[in-house]
Amino acid sequence: MNLETFIKSHAGTPIVLVQGLGFVGSVMSLVVANAINGNYAVIGVDRDTLAGRKTVDSLNAGVFPIVADDPKIAEFFEKSRQKGNFYATTDTAAYAVADIIIVDINLDVHKVSNEKYALSGYDVTLAPFISAIKTIGRHCKPDVLVLVETTVPPGTSKEVVAPTLKAALEERGLPSDKIRIGHSYERVMPGPQYVDSIQNFYRVYSGIDEKSADAVETFLKTIIRTDEYPLTRLGNTNATEMAKVLENSYRAMNIAFVVEWSRMAEEAGVDLYEVVHAIRQRPTHSNLMFPGIGVGGYCLTKDPLLASWSRTNLLGGKDKLKQSETAVSINDQMPRYAFEFLERRYPSAISSKSVLLLGVSYRGDVGDTRFSPVEPFYRCLLAADARLSAHDPYVNRWPETGISPHTNLSDALTVQPDIAVISTGHRMYQQEETTKALLSCSPMWIYDTIGLLSSTQIKKLQTKHTVIILGRGDL
Repeated sequence: MNLETFIKSHAGTPIVLVQGLGFVGSVMSLVVANAINGNYAVIGVDRDTLAGRKTVDSLNAGVFPIVADDPKIAEFFEKSRQKGNFYATTDTAAYAVADIIIVDINLDVHKVSNEKYALSGYDVTLAPFISAIKTIGRHCKPDVLVLVETTVPPGTSKEVVAPTLKAALEERGLPSDKIRIGHSYERVMPGPQYVDSIQNFYRVYSGIDEKSADAVETFLKTIIRTDEYPLTRLGNTNATEMAKVLENSYRAMNIAFVVEWSRMAEEAGVDLYEVVHAIRQRPTHSNLMFPGIGVGGYCLTKDPLLASWSRTNLLGGKDKLKQSETAVSINDQMPRYAFEFLERRYPSAISSKSVLLLGVSYRGDVGDTRFSPVEPFYRCLLAADARLSAHDPYVNRWPETGISPHTNLSDALTVQPDIAVISTGHRMYQQEETTKALLSCSPMWIYDTIGLLSSTQIKKLQTKHTVIILGRGDL
């Protein structure tokens, strides 16, 4: 099937186009294709690059390109294939037939760090994002609804998206007063609740005007279970854009806050995980974070910087958000500290030692290695001349490092590591089978960087191995 055939076969059906088929857009496409209260034909559009074409070909061949521990992904994908209402392409002609366009593309922050990974500067360039918006404007209908889900600096929809789209329409000799533009940020959580984080979760939304906000509300009510998870409408797009970067900045600062307390706990011979669990019994403190190897993923590592950049570049503020920037810098240095923690405790040099990383993705039970804190930790070990290998049940190729992790734990353990590092919170590492597999190995050091091991596991493993845990001073 080609694009033209797909469009003809869905004549009379509203067409939703999702721009960007990455970790958000691909799953968003499935949710829309399986709308709760609507019937849509969905076209996913990716860039005409090698990676983009590979994603498109995979989707059209019936192979979903993202691996995650959520059975609903396979279920929704199969349903969309049975209905024949989802098609992927790199052809920009698809924009011309869309009634609704959802923007799910990257907007990156380029960091500059010193040798200790402390943040020394950063740059936000809107050029690729603006280019994508211009592509929409060059092809779209004049009355299309453009819904931006991308996390953007506050002010972007009003100061960048709207003027860019309206200028493009006017250049085509089309009216620019009919277009509807809204913002409703995604809260996608890759992992066991991948689909539910879109379909069964609270949404915040707004529009550049009343008609835009109304159109966004109407659409969202067809794909989200708003009877259980009511929508929240904010006054303007600046507000929703700020809401996204504020909630992620809060989480990033929460993590940065607990980092210095974990250092104190190590010095005091205290199990900080035990302390935090005790504090979390108090409802007002239930979201106190844990220490760990570092902060990863696409949001917490950059969103506070987007907010700070926005203040001085789009909103006319004089000062940056200094505490938010400092939190990012503290979090970026966590992998380096995790390495130094191991180096201080290991009885000999790390050089030439066999180190097995258990998990390379940024979060448990997903195959996403973007901005994983395991990468800088890996590079510290590499600089120390350790002999490195890795295991990850969801990652068979780690593009940021060029290595291919084992996906089978038994195969990974054949190297008989001197040190096994629990570096990602995959649930399989908490299972009894993993404990047995580790106990079958020769004596080694087991380094838990995220406090994943239970007390029972630790006691069992200590019968043969040396166990150390980041953030604990009592082992």
